[in-house]
Amino acid sequence: MSDVGDGTLVVHAGLPDPVPGEPFLPGPVFAAPYHLDPEQGPAAAENGYGRPDNPTRRALEAAIGELEGGTVRAFATGQAAITALLLSVLRSGDTVAIPADGYFTVRAFAEGTLRDLGVSTVLVPTAGPYPSFEGVRLVLLETPANPGLDVCDLAELARLAHSAGALVAVDNTTATPLGQRPLAFGMDLVVASGTKALTGHSDVLLGYVAGNNEDLMAKVTTWRAQTGGTPGAFDCWLAHRSLATLDLRLARQTANAAAVAALLADRDDVTGLRWPGLQSDPSYDIASVQMRRIPGIVSFDLGSAERVARFLAASELVFAATSFGGLHTTADRRAQWGDDTPPGFVRLSCGIEDASDLVADLSAALDAA
Repeated sequence: MSDVGDGTLVVHAGLPDPVPGEPFLPGPVFAAPYHLDPEQGPAAAENGYGRPDNPTRRALEAAIGELEGGTVRAFATGQAAITALLLSVLRSGDTVAIPADGYFTVRAFAEGTLRDLGVSTVLVPTAGPYPSFEGVRLVLLETPANPGLDVCDLAELARLAHSAGALVAVDNTTATPLGQRPLAFGMDLVVASGTKALTGHSDVLLGYVAGNNEDLMAKVTTWRAQTGGTPGAFDCWLAHRSLATLDLRLARQTANAAAVAALLADRDDVTGLRWPGLQSDPSYDIASVQMRRIPGIVSFDLGSAERVARFLAASELVFAATSFGGLHTTADRRAQWGDDTPPGFVRLSCGIEDASDLVADLSAALDAA
């Protein structure tokens, strides 16, 4: 589907052609084995065994593929998707560049498992400046970065990586494909956690890899089939169902983030405020040009773990929880998970509450803290 708005796109993405008497979105298909043709075996039909074959999963992949603009392979979690991308591309002796300020589990994986497999790691800042990528096999950055919200220039990143002979991939979790489509900027692969804003109801673990390079996607597909990191049929159905409201959810979350950022910017008891939609934000210039919408994530520092705890205890609307992108506003003190952030650093994920209620609640909770 082309030349339609985001709302129309997400409502219709991946749906089958209308058939009288059938639902708009068919229910999940639960199957491990399927009936096989006695003579031709698995060659006779699309489904042979549930690990590589599932129609509910294919429908979801088709839907996300319409949003990202490429072929998609779904995984059980976002981390499973990143693992598949890295290990299907990298070999012993390779070097990978990963963000110094991105999701900490990726750094831990690189500094542990990848190092043990003979893969070297170069840490680079999301917003640059970047070192030479000569001799690097893969550049993987996350933009906006989680949790610091720096933004990288995707077109420039693609130019630098490709001129050095490196592949380049982007983690699109925070932005979602309605916020930016990295493949259109020259990325070889896109990876994301669908657990977050893409599905947005805090009830699904999901990841995916997207791309247009047949050889790379074939490697990802083979990796998934041989290692088994597939999402279940019901999770795929829930995710596909949730896509239909993505445009509406993101619009409210972005509007709420703008209101929250304006509130925090006026308080002298809050430091380190980051939201790429603020004109004062270091990432504003590139984000305003590159991104189709700014995500509903705001980060800031309250100075200490104790003050964060008082703030959360005083709030009536903000849930203390990890992850982000859901319907409910949540706050996560990242240092409690071992992330290398200051003890009072907070990643606030704006939900879809009324902005006036959210601002009033946050203001009262900050005063109480």
